[in-house]
Amino acid sequence: MFDLKPLHWLSIILLFTALTLLVTYLLPVPSGSEFSYNLIPRYIFSFIFISFIPGYCLVNILFTGKNKIDLLEELVLSVALSFGLTGLLGLFLGLSPIGITFTSITVSLSLLVLTLSVIAFIQKLRKPDVQSSQ
Repeated sequence: MFDLKPLHWLSIILLFTALTLLVTYLLPVPSGSEFSYNLIPRYIFSFIFISFIPGYCLVNILFTGKNKIDLLEELVLSVALSFGLTGLLGLFLGLSPIGITFTSITVSLSLLVLTLSVIAFIQKLRKPDVQSSQ
C-alpha cells in the first residue's frame, strides 16, 4: 500500500474534482438521443466522482494514524460510503426548496467533497501516519 503526503493527497482530490467539473460542464452534450464520443469522459469522471471520491475522503477522516486499514478495505468502504453520502445528499436536496437538478447535485457534491477533503487534510497533518514512521 502506498501512502501520500497530506499535501499531495489533497492536491490530487482537488485536481480530480476540478477536472470532473470541467469535463462535466465544458464538453458539449449532443441534442436528442444521438451518441457522442465526448460523453464517454463525462460518464467516466462522473461515475468515479460519485461512487468513490466522497467515501474515500470520509474513510481518510475516520481511519488515520493508528486506525489505518488495508487497501482493499479502504476501497470497499469508499464505495459503500460514497453511495450512502450521495443518497443522503439527494434526500436533503429533494426535501429542500432547491430541489434535485443537475447543477444542485453537482455543486452540493463538490462542496461535500471539498469539505471532507479539507477535514481529512487537517487530520492527516495533526496525526502523522504510524506505519510510515516505523
